[in-house]
Amino acid sequence: MASTRAADVRDAGRRLLRRGGRGVRRAVARRRGALAYLAVIGPGMVAANAGNDAGGIATYASAGADYGYQLLWTLIPLVIALGIVQETCARMGAVTGKGLSDLIREQFGVRWTMLVMLALLVANGGVTVSEFVGIAAATELFGVPRFISVPLAALAVWWLVVKGSYRRVERVFLTMSLVFLGYIVSAFLAGPKWGDVARGFVRPEVKFNAGYLFTVVALIGTTISPYMQVFVQSSVVEKGVTEEDYNLTRADVWTGTLFAIAVAFFITVATAATLHPKGVRIESAEQAALALAPLAGNYAKLLFATGLFGASMLAAGVLPLATAYSISEALGFEKGVSRSFREAPIFLGIFTFLIAVGGLVAILPGLPLIDVLLVTQVINGLLLPVLLVSILRLVNKRELMGARANGRVYNAASWLAVVVVSALSLVFLATKLFPGLFKI
Repeated sequence: MASTRAADVRDAGRRLLRRGGRGVRRAVARRRGALAYLAVIGPGMVAANAGNDAGGIATYASAGADYGYQLLWTLIPLVIALGIVQETCARMGAVTGKGLSDLIREQFGVRWTMLVMLALLVANGGVTVSEFVGIAAATELFGVPRFISVPLAALAVWWLVVKGSYRRVERVFLTMSLVFLGYIVSAFLAGPKWGDVARGFVRPEVKFNAGYLFTVVALIGTTISPYMQVFVQSSVVEKGVTEEDYNLTRADVWTGTLFAIAVAFFITVATAATLHPKGVRIESAEQAALALAPLAGNYAKLLFATGLFGASMLAAGVLPLATAYSISEALGFEKGVSRSFREAPIFLGIFTFLIAVGGLVAILPGLPLIDVLLVTQVINGLLLPVLLVSILRLVNKRELMGARANGRVYNAASWLAVVVVSALSLVFLATKLFPGLFKI
C-alpha cells in the first residue's frame, strides 16, 4: 500500500501505460497501492460486487427470508440501473481522466461539493459501521466476543493500511469472501419451486407498508451504494483507461453488474427456499447461515462466518480509505498514505475517524447486528439521489464529455432511476411518519 507522492505516481503511471507492455503495467500497479491492485482485476467487476459485503448479504438474505420470492422482481430494474450508473461513471473517468469528486468541485463549486461530500461521508460512515458489525457477527459465530474482536480488527485494519502491507492481506480477504459463491450452489440444493421463482422474478407485487418499502429501499441502497460510483471512476482513472481503449472497460462494467446481481438473486432464492417456509426472520448471523445448510450441513455456520469476516475486513479497509481520498480530493487537501499526520491531517484524520467510529458503534451493548446492517443500506438508498443527480448533470455537459455525453436512451433510463429511487425514499419516509395512511 506504500506509495510515492500521489500526483507523481499518477502522472508517471499514465506515461508508462501509454507506452504499453505487460511488465510496465505491473510496475505501475505495484506503485499505486490497493486501489490500483483492485483496478487491474477490473474496475467494473470489483465495484459492482462491492455490494456483496456484510450489509449486502444481510439485505438479500432478509428479503428472501421475510418475503420469499416476492422481491425478486426488483433485481430486474436494479441490474439496469446499476449497469447504467456504473458505466456512466467509468465513461467519465476514461474521458476526463479525473475522479468524480474532482469533477464535482470543478463544475459545481464548493457549496454543491460540500453537500455531495456530506452525503457521501454519512453513507460511507454508515457502511463502515456495518462492516465492523459484520466482523462482530462473524467472530461471535466462532465464539469470540465483539468486545475483543472488533477493537483488534479495527486496529489491524488501521495498521495494515497506514503501514503499507494491505495489498497482500487484501488477497487473502478477497479469497475468503468468495465462499459466498456457495449461495449459488446452495440455492439449487435447497430445491426451490422454480415456477414460484419465475413468477416472483417477472410479476411485480408491490405493498405499501413500512416493512416492505424498508426492504426495497435497503435493496436499492446495498445494490447501488454511493461509494461504488466514486470507486469505479477513481479506479478507471488510476488504471489509466483512456477514451480510445474504453470499450473493454464498458464490457467489464456490465459483466461485473450481471455477476453481482446473479449472486444477489441466488442469495435471495437460497434464503427464500430454506428460511421463508419456516417463518424464520433473520435477526442473527446464525439464522443467515442456515441458508447454506443444504451445501455445508453442520459446517454452514463456519462457512458463513469465514466469508462474512473476510468480506467485512476487506470493505472495512477499502471504504474509509476511499472516503478519505474522495473528500480530500474534493476539498483540495493533501492526501496519501505515505504522508504523516502533520503533512495530511485531513486525509488521515478522516480515515482514522471512520475506523474509530465504526469500531465503537459495533461494540455497543445490546446492538441488534442484523438490523444495523439493514438500516445502513436504507441510509444509502435515501442519500443515493443526491449523488445520482450530480453524476447526470456532469455526464450531460458537452464541453466536458464531448461525443461521449449521454444519449437520449441513457438519459431517460438514468433520470427514471433517480425519480423512482427518490419516490420510493419519500414513500418510505411517509410510511414511518404517517403509518395510518398505509396498510398491508
